[in-house]
Amino acid sequence: MSQKPKRADPPRPGAAGDAELAPITAMMSSRLMVLANLLKRGAILRYKRLAGLSSVEFGLVASLGRHPPMSVVRLAEAVGMDKGQISRALAGLVSRKLVAKAVNPKDNRETLVCLTKAGLAAHDAIVTGAQERNRRLLEQLSQDDLDLLLGHIDRLTERAAQMLAAEKDLN
Repeated sequence: MSQKPKRADPPRPGAAGDAELAPITAMMSSRLMVLANLLKRGAILRYKRLAGLSSVEFGLVASLGRHPPMSVVRLAEAVGMDKGQISRALAGLVSRKLVAKAVNPKDNRETLVCLTKAGLAAHDAIVTGAQERNRRLLEQLSQDDLDLLLGHIDRLTERAAQMLAAEKDLN
């Protein structure tokens, strides 16, 4: 019985330069983090220039958006930060009249926050800036490439969520 010789796997995109990288930096998760960090750093610079907002502030303004007032606790959950950090950033946004705070009429122990007219203008600048950055980032991809990429990202995100849940179960 003769065996067929094994075929080498075809080279993967980017694999040629991988030999020069430290093993961890060649991994998909590291590459995605580098991309995410570059995009975040560019966003921080843009939103500082467009609306005078820090990274925490633009996250809050973006999350508050054009939604009805929300509690500080709910906002903290939405942005994944602790209530203390949120409260400090909100104080700055309130002092600059971008956010309004009020006691919840249904529960006076709870504070509700929402964007003011100036806050909405900052929000709209963020959204317009984000749309422009997104367009520029993706303009080199065909619609088929984009659909394929987004499908892969969705599947990887689902798998990463499963992996996180499994890690939490082990702790």
